Order: sequence, then C-alpha cells, then structure tokens
Amino acid sequence: MSSPESTESTSDRSSISARADLFTLRGDALDEALGRIFTLSKETVRVGDEPNAREFTITKPSNADHLISEADYVMDERLPYWADLWPSSRVLAGALLRMSGSGKRLLEMGCGLGLDTMAAMSAGFDVTATDYYEEALHVTRMNARRNVGHEPTVRMVNWRHWPEDLGTFDVVIAADVLYEKEYAALVGQCLARALAPHGDAWVADPGRLAQPAFLELLPSHGLKLCGETRTPYENGAVKQQVQLLHIRHA
Repeated sequence: MSSPESTESTSDRSSISARADLFTLRGDALDEALGRIFTLSKETVRVGDEPNAREFTITKPSNADHLISEADYVMDERLPYWADLWPSSRVLAGALLRMSGSGKRLLEMGCGLGLDTMAAMSAGFDVTATDYYEEALHVTRMNARRNVGHEPTVRMVNWRHWPEDLGTFDVVIAADVLYEKEYAALVGQCLARALAPHGDAWVADPGRLAQPAFLELLPSHGLKLCGETRTPYENGAVKQQVQLLHIRHA
C-alpha cells in the first residue's frame, strides 16, 4: 500500500509518533497510522532455497534518507539504517527458513523492516523483535501480520543499556550490525547476556568495520565462533560476500 506523497518534515513525523501510542493499535488502524507518518512502498523479496524458499512482501518507507533526524544524529550519531533492506538480512532469512523453531524462543537484535523476524516466525520460532527505533518495531509488526498472519513480541532495546528483564533465548540473531567500532564490544556483550547456556547465535555480516574486533573479543564475553559460511550476494551494482557466523557460549 502506497500513501500519497508526504510533505511532513522529520520533526512533524516525530511529533505524530509521540502523540499516538502506536503500540495500542492493531490491524488496519496501525497500517493507517503508519501511512500518515511515512510515504510507503512495497518490495517483494524471495529468500531461501527450495524446498524452503519463500516470498515476503515488505512494506517500507519509500526513501530512508527522508527519515534522517539531525537531533538523533547529534544525540548519538543515530541514522535510520532500519529502513533499508540489507543483503545480510536476505541471507540470514534464507538460513532461518531451513531451521526448525518449534518450541524455541528467538530474539532478533535490530529487526529493521522485519524480514528476518518473519522468516523466523515462518520457521516456527516464538520471536521477540527488538530495535533502537520505535518506528522499526511498528513496521515489523505490520509486515509480520500481513505476511505471517500474526505479530511478534516487540520491544525497544538500546544495546548500551541492555534490559535486565529481557531474559535469555534459545536463538539470537542479528544482521549487518557491526558497522561501528563500538559495536564490536557491544554486540558481543549483548549476545552473551541474551543467549541461553546451550543456545545458538547467528550473525550475518558482509565484512563491516567492526567484524575483526568483534570476533577477537568473543572469548572475553565467554563466547566462541563455532563455524562460518559465506554466501555471495549480487544485485545490480551491489556485490557482497555475506558471512554467516555461528556463535555459542564457550
């Protein structure tokens, strides 16, 4: 569903989000509210290999650049990376569709548009989707309902202030989250806290800046790299080798 071209500024969108408690909205009411906040477009994504391949139709803001907030950037250099569909997310989604999630709890760190959350839900996991941006949680809720038929549990999470009550999960996933130097330590710390003693973490990464330090620091968090696979991704000018890192407690 595409809405008419919006003339609202970023501050206008922020004030709309602040006035409306979107967490209370469900179904069409949520869709309509998001359509007033963003100019939306659709993209159909096919992920995975047969016999587990699946198509998801992603509704997303038409232009992520329009979501940049100077106030957010000044506060902590926050940029709206959540509103793009990254190759690492596509590769991780394909891997999740090959898994059996029955009876297992899964946490996504940085759900973005919800592709990996939806793949995990399709594989049978009980999913908790988290993100630093409230808008990402609501777009993920909308996409999951439209594609999978129900919403995941969602929660705003700041990696610098990990919630004490979040608990542990059988599986923890993250896609393309190692793009800042400080995330080498932060992501490892959060994985160690969120992962159940015998759980599995999967981090998809195209070779970002913080990846070498992230791997080097794993033992200091009581974690170890158990394996890695590389998947080539090519779409027009975008050419990447996405590494899927399998991590467990040491």
